[in-house]
Amino acid sequence: MNLLGVDFGTTSLKARLYDENGNVLCTESERYDLITEGDRVEFPAERFFEIFEKVLGRITSEYRVDAMSVDTQGETLIMLDRDGKPLMNAIIWLDNRAAAQAREIEDRFTVKGIYELTGQAEIPAGYPAPKILWLRENSPDIFGKVAHYVLLEDYIIYRLTGRFAASRSLYSSSLLMDISTGGYIPGMLDFLGIRESQLSVLLESGEPAGEYKGIRVSASALDQVAAVTGAGMVRKGMVSEMTGTALAVSTLSDTLPEWHEGLSVSAYYVRKGLYCLMMWAPTAGATLEWFRNSCCPGLGYDELNRLAEEAGEGAGGVVCIPHLCGTVMPENDPMISGAFFGITLRHGTGHFVRAVMESVSYTVREFLEYMGTDSGEIRSIGGGARSPLWCRIKSAVTGRKVVTLKEDETACLGSAIFAGIGAGAYEDSISAAQAAVETDTVYEVPEGSYGKLYREYMKKEKLTKEICHL
Repeated sequence: MNLLGVDFGTTSLKARLYDENGNVLCTESERYDLITEGDRVEFPAERFFEIFEKVLGRITSEYRVDAMSVDTQGETLIMLDRDGKPLMNAIIWLDNRAAAQAREIEDRFTVKGIYELTGQAEIPAGYPAPKILWLRENSPDIFGKVAHYVLLEDYIIYRLTGRFAASRSLYSSSLLMDISTGGYIPGMLDFLGIRESQLSVLLESGEPAGEYKGIRVSASALDQVAAVTGAGMVRKGMVSEMTGTALAVSTLSDTLPEWHEGLSVSAYYVRKGLYCLMMWAPTAGATLEWFRNSCCPGLGYDELNRLAEEAGEGAGGVVCIPHLCGTVMPENDPMISGAFFGITLRHGTGHFVRAVMESVSYTVREFLEYMGTDSGEIRSIGGGARSPLWCRIKSAVTGRKVVTLKEDETACLGSAIFAGIGAGAYEDSISAAQAAVETDTVYEVPEGSYGKLYREYMKKEKLTKEICHL
């Protein structure tokens, strides 16, 4: 059986076709640009499906596709009329127009109340509930015409099957779904002034949703949940870190952390009784990319890795604070900025690159300690996993084995797994991971002096914050 996994990200679509053993048969992708104006970020909703059809057409022209599933960016909101036509551009998850409405929701439900209902430890303006309230207060004409509110996954499923359905995983961060029951929250719908009939049917990841031209279509998941599934994270206690533009550290748990003031761990629905706890930082690989583009644009990443290797443990005393876009967790602080400490005339490019790699690794350790995970293994995914040096640094800093995967597009594989479950190729995600997920390299490096260096980093991070708030 040929299984298509599609990962619909913020600015690109990636699609991979696999057999049941996780072997890649073909890969296609397509990039696109968002419409940005001030705090508004939009994209024509019809274009999402046009891009999808274009990529799917290239694949089906050469290969048979038996089943498919599409994971998507979270929180992007689309408003449809009674004929299923978009009433306006999709409001992308990065859009911040609904800041005042987010505060209204916080005033009504409290952060604690929202967390206990949804698993979300914050109420950002980019989430669907504040956007719907914004529409009600600022565009009543459009609000009155909306027959269906959908996110990107359910929009694609609707266009494919004619059915309004989506994964519970995707709706974890909508503020519309009760993470414990997997159903919508009546009190929230009443507050927003909408009806459950305007929302999609919620499905388990891997549950069949319909067919498209003979291809079986199943619900997938939020892109981050699809990625950890494709990394083989299918059991309680497993841990992953994804170093891409941003950093995400995740663990699977059968319980939500107990609420306390300042809690910075959000939970996402995986399946009944299993949650993906996640912490993230806006800049990780982005900090390295910024340094490369600004200071050594002629150097490739292989050369940067070589120079960082030569710089040695501790980067010759150079310490990087990687927060070029502030911090979100464990403390939301948009004021903090990036910095380098300890620079002297003897330092060169390699010391700075090494310092950036070490700083991201320190953030991984900080998140793991905050979440209290005791797993001895971290599954490493994203672009950072391609750097053996970075993996070794993360192992030494965290004191855990770092394991990479054969598959580098784990979100695509995760969606293919859900497609296979829906089509009967796998019984569940656990058996699917055994069949289709293959580990690659295991890094297990002694801590060396990184325990001391981590404590020094934390002191300098605190100092940077104090300076930024002067």
